[in-house]
Amino acid sequence: MTSTRLTQEVQRVFADDGLIARSVNGYSCRPQQHQMASAVSEALWFGQNLVVEAGTGVGKTYAYLIPALLSGKQIIVSTGSKNLQEQLFYKDLPALLGMLDINKKVALLKGRNNYLCQRNMERQLSGAEVMDSQVLDDLLRINQWAGQTVDGDIGGLNSVSENSAALPLVVSSKESCTGKACEHYESCFTRKARQKAMDAKIIVVNHHLFFADSVLKETGFAELLPDPDGVIFDEAHLLPDIAVTYFGQQLSIKSLLNLIDSFVQIYRDAMADSPQIAQMSARCSTMVEQWQSQMFEIEQTDWRNLLGNKLLMQVSWALIDELTAFKNMLLGYIGRHAEFDDAVEKLIELLSKLQVFFQCDNGNSAYSVEYGYRHLMLRIAPINVAKECQALFHKDTSWIFTSATLQINRDVSLFTQALGLKSVHSLILDSPFDYGRQALFCVPRHLASVGHQENATKQLVDVAVKAINAAKGRTFMLFTSHRMLNQVASALQSRVSYPLLVQGQAGKQTLLKKYRQLGNAVLLGTGAFWEGVDVRGKLLSCVIIDKLPFISPDDTLYKARAEGISRSGKDPFMDLSLPQAVISLNQGVGRLIRDEKDRGVLILCDNRIVNRSYGQAFINSLPLMQRTRDLDKALQFLEQID
Repeated sequence: MTSTRLTQEVQRVFADDGLIARSVNGYSCRPQQHQMASAVSEALWFGQNLVVEAGTGVGKTYAYLIPALLSGKQIIVSTGSKNLQEQLFYKDLPALLGMLDINKKVALLKGRNNYLCQRNMERQLSGAEVMDSQVLDDLLRINQWAGQTVDGDIGGLNSVSENSAALPLVVSSKESCTGKACEHYESCFTRKARQKAMDAKIIVVNHHLFFADSVLKETGFAELLPDPDGVIFDEAHLLPDIAVTYFGQQLSIKSLLNLIDSFVQIYRDAMADSPQIAQMSARCSTMVEQWQSQMFEIEQTDWRNLLGNKLLMQVSWALIDELTAFKNMLLGYIGRHAEFDDAVEKLIELLSKLQVFFQCDNGNSAYSVEYGYRHLMLRIAPINVAKECQALFHKDTSWIFTSATLQINRDVSLFTQALGLKSVHSLILDSPFDYGRQALFCVPRHLASVGHQENATKQLVDVAVKAINAAKGRTFMLFTSHRMLNQVASALQSRVSYPLLVQGQAGKQTLLKKYRQLGNAVLLGTGAFWEGVDVRGKLLSCVIIDKLPFISPDDTLYKARAEGISRSGKDPFMDLSLPQAVISLNQGVGRLIRDEKDRGVLILCDNRIVNRSYGQAFINSLPLMQRTRDLDKALQFLEQID
């Protein structure tokens, strides 16, 4: 099949009288979808690189899946979210395979912590007598499910809560994996999922798994993903930030503590003649806990700002000395037990990472401390990953990137530069929806400056109450901070009669399901709800955004990047802060109109978009909606939505 024939075949599928039109009720050919499908066909056939911004409603999923299926090539499709990953595998691909009447192997592959580890399961149950009763109850439920599941995918486990404390104890992890030395190697769910992926023509993964395999090679099973003919990234706007995570380093203090504790277990099980192992494990564990407690008291996120704290530095390097002594002692027992040898190797790796973090000697990286519920995460993030990405994306493979939000002022070069992409074709396809008729964008007059927190909060609540009542509930409120979300949620409790669903009350999908069921609810959320949420029809008539989503100037990585940009003589605000905010706002706005029949109002309570010169960059990148400063007009629009 020549490229021309592939493109022609794809175009026939999308024609007015093509397979989709005959198979999907109400389908109408969209020129933008047709154009994208043709571009993807050419890119796959010729091994080209392609960047496509496809506005809401273009139908980009079918526009890349159909060429991928008809090409006959092995293609990896990578998504930014688990939800889209599962939608592609369980809904879109089966529908298309049936529609196109082709029989191709497809595989869904998730990160290892989505699969049950039989070895971890056994170990947890063997220590059941010292376990919390709720955890033990959940473990027994998981064990019952383990005897029935075919693939070991925790996503199919419904008998325990997704937040159960038992789950992290029994899923697969790099730290606990012993690879071929494991007695469950042949039946291992993670290994079988990966083997299935190697044989498939279409492999559905997510961005984190793609980078973990491509950059870290931390599979424990040698090769994870094949070298495919093509890779298609959906939700590609997330890639630059995800790449930073994988080309940097991260160290979980919880993982370090768990690893140290594992030596105690190995001592009890197989090396009882060596009490020194248990004694030094306990001492190291105590020192790590004490250092972590000291960090929680300081609660400083930028490690560079702590280098002058002499007391902390003394404690930090004393910890390194203790862990080094522990490692040297353990090396004397190498060769006695396979699991022990594997754990020592992992300790050496974690100790090296901790030393590199404490040294903090790379001026081109940000060193940050993240404070979790009980444990710290240490991160080293490079300011720029273009060179590393360029090396990754240079292989003899077709690389295709698509998202609804990639361009700034009709230009995708910021995205391509961030990933070091060269020789790349680009395409910007506007949404086929009639935003001028379907949507109204309101920035109310007389808003207080967002810098005046108290006044801004009061005005936001006042605007929200009016809009929620006019919309009869059916509203998303999107916030740039948890603090503002909580203040507004508290204030709205006594002022609106519609159900309030607040992020944190339950998981994201649970809240969305409840929102759809209620039919008149108001959902308040931060970053997680700005993207990857699809609520169609009059269920969602109003989206309220508290302010322009600029990243905090105190963010450790942002500060490091800003300093690097300043050193090169450029403006950090124009080259970094503004573009990121434009992309983020576009994502939030994209929640409003999801269908050609949708109608709705977007309210932004931040007048900087109209009275600052940079506001035009936001407006140029948004769909062409009707615009008004008159809140009453927005309320009238809402009242007319049936």
